[in-house]
Amino acid sequence: MADHTPESSTQQRTDPVSVFSWALWDCGSAAFHAVLVTFIFSVYLVDSVGLHVSGPFTASQWYSATMAAAGVAIALVTPVIGHRADEKGTRKRSVVIWTTVTALIMASLFFVRNTSVEYFWLGTFLIGMGAITIQFGEVSYFAMINQVSTKETVGRVSGFGWAAGYIGGIVLLLLCYAGFVAGDGDTRGFLNLPIEEGFNIRLVAIFAALWLFGFALPLMFRIPEKQATNPEFNDSFVQSYKRLFDDIRVLWTTNKNGLYFLAASAIFRDGLSGVFAFGAILGVSVYGVPTDEILLFGVAANIAAALGSIIGGLFDDRVGPKIIIMVSLISMIVTGFIMLFAEGPASFWVLGLILCLFVGPAQSSSRSFIARVSPPGKEGEMFGLYTTTGRAVSWLTPLLFATFIGIAGADDRAGIIGIVMVLLIGAILIIPVRDPVRTEQADSGDINQPIKFD
Repeated sequence: MADHTPESSTQQRTDPVSVFSWALWDCGSAAFHAVLVTFIFSVYLVDSVGLHVSGPFTASQWYSATMAAAGVAIALVTPVIGHRADEKGTRKRSVVIWTTVTALIMASLFFVRNTSVEYFWLGTFLIGMGAITIQFGEVSYFAMINQVSTKETVGRVSGFGWAAGYIGGIVLLLLCYAGFVAGDGDTRGFLNLPIEEGFNIRLVAIFAALWLFGFALPLMFRIPEKQATNPEFNDSFVQSYKRLFDDIRVLWTTNKNGLYFLAASAIFRDGLSGVFAFGAILGVSVYGVPTDEILLFGVAANIAAALGSIIGGLFDDRVGPKIIIMVSLISMIVTGFIMLFAEGPASFWVLGLILCLFVGPAQSSSRSFIARVSPPGKEGEMFGLYTTTGRAVSWLTPLLFATFIGIAGADDRAGIIGIVMVLLIGAILIIPVRDPVRTEQADSGDINQPIKFD
């Protein structure tokens, strides 16, 4: 990745060291998403600390409700967070602040023992708050992609970042499992940590917090701050919402293509999430994969997704993000259809890894698409809307997954139809969306022209 940074630019660095420093934040964020929310701490919180919960609702129901509430907060606030960072020129500061806050929240989970119900409420609250703060940081982090890339390199930079996130998740999960979790008896892992009062899992929270903050440091020191779009900006949050709606009205008249993509991508991104959310469940219940083999599949799946992200990113810059997304979605739809009739663990391994190979480039090219169609200086606001639209339909895949299982008489295999349908709807919706790269080549980039905001 050659350095194309203009000498006069004080807010852009596109040299390889800067790209690598930016991508390491993706690597670090896996500490929250993969370790705390998906695989390790959430399981401890619900299945161990949650044993003390009594009443009409289970620990998993309280945990799910908390995460749902966090999702609502994220959807409502992220566009304004991005907008304010754009206007004030505090994009990097926003990433630094919210990353630091998230790391402190993660470290605070060390105090969540499994000895009383009060610790369950504490842990659930902290996880919910962490889910909000890391998304606040992620909005501005995504927006920084145009500060470490050019129009010619944004696809491969995005792909490299997604790959770093997948690889970070793999390495960290293996370290946590081997060092803190593996084994039986009163001590676990090669560190021989005692399990009394959940001590070994609580130390995982400390390790994950250090991982997040440590991998964020290169970005903090290397990437310059964005220049303020409006140096005189002093709007209140209420005024920011008003200005946000004004901006959306301007987008509706000047850049419908970007808004159409936000709607279409919200659908298919929910389907992509469903692949990982329900993959392990289907592997065990439908294809007979041993439970102790699922972790190995998870590692392989992340490697496949990382590889796909890198390859897709390289082609993204040549043919445009829409083609990468369409090829990925169609490939996943076909693979999902084949999985409806497949049998046995071997089939799941082969077809499941093919699915994951295309999840990465679809996610990566979605990010590069938004980066390409964002009005100059409005990237944070656009990525805030990107997050909001995704949260708005995050119920769709789980609903269809459960619905088709019910229609089929409690046959988990039918849930695959629900995932495939969401991907198919997203693919259909993206057909009329114009590709920013190909459009620019054809007519001098009408959809990438600067958009004036009042």
